[in-house]
Amino acid sequence: MIDEKHDTEEGNGAGGLFGRINLFYRQVVAELRKVVWPTQKQLTTYTAVVFVFVGFIIAVVSILDVALTKIVFWIFG
Repeated sequence: MIDEKHDTEEGNGAGGLFGRINLFYRQVVAELRKVVWPTQKQLTTYTAVVFVFVGFIIAVVSILDVALTKIVFWIFG
């Protein structure tokens, strides 16, 4: 006989919309418990690295912008 009930990954039938929403949130919480969260020192270090990298990219793009603007004005100005 073919079972018409759709079972979830956990093997229990979650009936209705609210049952599926409840299952989703329970699975989200279970996955968040598996996460290895960074320490305060690691988080500070990673944030500093991101700020330095973004500052470097801003400087490079700004220099290229100024250089290309001068070249365009020299050619067409």
